[in-house]
Order: sequence, then structure tokens, then C-alpha cells
Amino acid sequence: MQIATWNVNSIRTRLDQVIAWLEEVNPDLLCIQETKVSDQLFPLQKLKDKGYEVSFYGQKAYNGVAVISKHPLEDVRKGFAGELANDLEAKQLEEQKRVISVLVEGIRVINVYVPNGSSIKSDKYNYKITWLNCLNRYLKAQAIREEPVCLLGDFNIAPEAKDIHNPDRLTGGIMASEPERKALQSLLDNNLHDVFRVFEQDSNYWSWWDYRSGAWDRDKGWRIDHIYLSNVLITQARSCEIHKKIRGNIQPSDHAPVLVDIAWPPSEENYVEDDFF
Repeated sequence: MQIATWNVNSIRTRLDQVIAWLEEVNPDLLCIQETKVSDQLFPLQKLKDKGYEVSFYGQKAYNGVAVISKHPLEDVRKGFAGELANDLEAKQLEEQKRVISVLVEGIRVINVYVPNGSSIKSDKYNYKITWLNCLNRYLKAQAIREEPVCLLGDFNIAPEAKDIHNPDRLTGGIMASEPERKALQSLLDNNLHDVFRVFEQDSNYWSWWDYRSGAWDRDKGWRIDHIYLSNVLITQARSCEIHKKIRGNIQPSDHAPVLVDIAWPPSEENYVEDDFF
């Protein structure tokens, strides 16, 4: 099964690019972020006409997440309320549409768009840390069902120095501060693993290039779009790639898709016990 994540930075602006990529790569599932459209205006019909099942959770002009699938989408859960119905803080965070989860072929796919945070001295930074802590509680609530989990999306965090083009200058700032990284590691809790790093340990692999300052032309990027797999899935992962060339499109998103290939459902021949780590 091939599962992808892509911050498209407006689904209506880049719908043709999304469809073209889907037709070229043919993934089983694509999770998108920053759809930037209210649910009633989501371009559902064009995707349905291509044979896809779609679920979305959006708002006008900002944020928004969606799942585009070749397979039936089961047990769709929108927002933090999907797991934390009685959590007061989770309800307060529901104004921003940033989480959707679905069950696809027995895998719980959780698509997130983590707040950027703006700067470490901003109130938006405090909001980001609060949001990440709420996601932590969300994942713990979800884990009770013991489903295989694929957590993916735009995390707006570079986990390590090698995930930034200039770590000496940028470490400690937004998307690379210690509190952000600690909050991310806490919610992963040794149960979810960065699949890209299973296959590639080196630096100079980016998924986001700022529109400003000629970042794309100079290849000055960050790796902030991630796919995390639970123990049972990480053992079945066959590859994970960043589709960098898409960032070179005319009027591109500032992000590139990230795609994981998982041997799923596992056969007796390729199944590995979950003692990988």
C-alpha cells in the first residue's frame, strides 16, 4: 500500500496538479493539508469523477485537511473531538481544522497539519505547543484500539539538525526549537517511527522550500513533512521518498509530496515481528 502526504497550499488553486500527480504515481491514499476551503466549496466532484473517495475537514481561507483514497474510507473522525470528545482544551482548539483520521484497509491513517507557530516569541508559538500536547493526548486515546497507525502530515518541525539547510543559524528558532522537538518526540513515544529515516540517514533531503529568498532555486529547504509508522507497519515499509520535482512546477505548493510504500496486508512470507526497534 502506498500512502502519501502533501501540503498543497490551496486545493482549489492546485487541484490540477494534485490530479496529475495522482494519475502519475497512483498511490492508494493521499493525505493533503492546507486545503484552505470550507467543506461546502471543496472540489469533491472532480476527484470523485476520477474514481476517488474523499473525506475533508476544512475552513475558509486557512488550514484544512483531507484524505483522497482509492479504497473505502471507514470510521472517519474529524478534529480532536474524534478521540477527545470530553476534553475542554481540545474543544477550544477545534476552531482551526487541522486533524482528520480514517481507517483504510485496516490501517488507522491520521492526517495532521501542525500550527507553524510564527516565532518563538509569538502567542502562536504557545498555541503550537498547546496543540502538540493535545495531539499527544489524542494519540494516547486512539492507541487504546490497538490499530496499526500511520501518522502523517505537515508537522512544521525539523526533528534534527540534518533536517535543516542551515542548522547553525536556524536551530533554536521556530520549527527547530527544543520545546517543539521535545513535544514531537513525546507524542511519538517510541511507538511511532520516522519511516524516511529508516531508508535515508543523510542531510540535504527537504520537503519544504520557502517561497521567499529564492529558497527553491538555491535548494535551501527544510524536512518538515513526515510519515510516522507504528511498530507493526514500520517492519513492512519498503521505501519512503520525497517527490521533490513537484516543487518545480509552475505555481507550485511550497511543499513536495512524501510517499511511503508498505507491504500491506502482510503475507506470511514478508511479515516481520514488531521487534524492529
